[in-house]
Amino acid sequence: MIRAPRRLLVAVNPAASFGRNRAVGPAVVERLVDAGYDVSMLREANFELLRREAESAFEQRPDALVVVGGDGMVSLGVNLVAQTGVPLGIVAAGTGNDLARGLGLPYDDPVAATDALLAALDREPRRIDAGIIRHGDLRTWFACVVSTGFDAVVNERANRMTRPRGPSRYTLALARELATFRPRTYAITIDGVRREQRAMLVSVANNPSLGGGMRIVPHADLADGLLDVFIVHPLSRSALVRVFPKVFAGTHVDHPAVEFVRASRVRIEADDIVAYADGERIGRLPIEVDVVPGALSVFA
Repeated sequence: MIRAPRRLLVAVNPAASFGRNRAVGPAVVERLVDAGYDVSMLREANFELLRREAESAFEQRPDALVVVGGDGMVSLGVNLVAQTGVPLGIVAAGTGNDLARGLGLPYDDPVAATDALLAALDREPRRIDAGIIRHGDLRTWFACVVSTGFDAVVNERANRMTRPRGPSRYTLALARELATFRPRTYAITIDGVRREQRAMLVSVANNPSLGGGMRIVPHADLADGLLDVFIVHPLSRSALVRVFPKVFAGTHVDHPAVEFVRASRVRIEADDIVAYADGERIGRLPIEVDVVPGALSVFA
């Protein structure tokens, strides 16, 4: 018989989706309490304070952690629960919501996402893989995608923008970066095999999408024990403009400039490139990325 979790820690991002979903967190907590769960809610004035409070509260080892927000909140949750056995629940209420998409959870309807969470709490959690990034002395877990290249530059610009309020920010940021971006020279070591090449971007994916549904690796499997390296070889700006719309549907996979390589360990080196993971800034290359099969337990 499955033992349902009773003590839940719920971390809420009040600024999720630019504050449009500010009421979602309290509504989620109310429904969980009504369902008989012992709930502790965390909701702080800013994300960094929320992270610190969540780390402290998690030391009490709740039966499960629930995050309410977007992929930034998922990143917070993943970095708390990875390899602990504590399951992670997600109520998608952010801008991108890409892990929710990958797990088949509601990603554009917080009420439906709450319904799905309540149903999943009575079922056995699902085991999925996670990646771990080594960046100097730092270790960061991720569930979706590590970006290094054009996609990271776009992510960095999009994070500085306040409008438009939605996934279209990424499209606008891309259009603005197209004017000046040039291919970079990378050294990529994939499972011990080193190559040096020019590329528009090199990403390492555990999940099919990033940036609010851009299906950069549509065949990525969250539980196959491997990562998928996505490489876009040098393209002209006009060619990149033609390819980019195909990414949303995942129909870019046959383009001659696109390459996919499955891997368990990847090292990426390049000058003047900042890495992002699940939308969170990691820092300048180099980084080393490893897959950890079954590192996460999730309600899905």
